[in-house]
Amino acid sequence: MKPLFHINPTDPMPIYAQLERAIRFAITTGGLRIGDRLPTVRQLAVDLRINANTVAKVYADLEQAGVVETRRGVGTFVRETNGTFARQVRKDEDLRPLAEHFFADAAALGFTVEEALAFLITHFAQARTHGSGTER
Repeated sequence: MKPLFHINPTDPMPIYAQLERAIRFAITTGGLRIGDRLPTVRQLAVDLRINANTVAKVYADLEQAGVVETRRGVGTFVRETNGTFARQVRKDEDLRPLAEHFFADAAALGFTVEEALAFLITHFAQARTHGSGTER
């Protein structure tokens, strides 16, 4: 079975930070959905060949942030509440089709993703500086 998360031991980012980022990414992109059970600490440590204490630290940090919840004797689950992270996941799901449409249109006009993204960043940075009201 292919592991759900990937850790690069040669990456200068600490292992725990890579794992936390991978879990948040999986939730944001739908690889994990609200209510899904995460692997046990021990199983994930074995799968990724990392220390179980590292996985436990990440799970504890994510629980404190309201991203996951641990049910004693049952497991760790993507949090089912309307917490801040859950709202962000829903926002991401709402914005994804808009972003895909924008980048598809930009590609049809001959722009790369990088060029289109650079335009957005520059445009909205200027709009905020000049107070044009495009911010929410």
